[in-house]
Amino acid sequence: MSLQPFHVAVPVHDLSAARRFYGGILGCPEGRSAAEWVDFDLYGHQFVCHLATAPAAADMTNPVDGHDVPVPHYGVVLQWADWEALADRLTRAGVVFVIEPTVRFAGQPGEQATLFLRDPSGNALEFKAMRNEANLFAR
Repeated sequence: MSLQPFHVAVPVHDLSAARRFYGGILGCPEGRSAAEWVDFDLYGHQFVCHLATAPAAADMTNPVDGHDVPVPHYGVVLQWADWEALADRLTRAGVVFVIEPTVRFAGQPGEQATLFLRDPSGNALEFKAMRNEANLFAR
């Protein structure tokens, strides 16, 4: 099965701040845009920021391996080396993490490197890498 790009749209309160975060900090190339939205290439996926004036929903979390994981959240599963490079770039940029770069489920089929952060509008993002990619959906 060949994976196809996904499309996800999130609300943001400031498109300029979204451009600085997604384009500048995360390094996502910008695609099409209009006065109310902007597309980003998030590791080959179409990630769209839509200007929204309504306040964000209340923060919710679920416990996962000793951390309070924000719900909802969006993200990408990267290759291990790509995840390490991103974690290093974000750390050097002084990004404030919701969950610092860490390895969870060590020694288990689901062993993964993960980090969580929020964009300037409060949207939670997770970037992860599986120790063994074949175990992404393993039980």
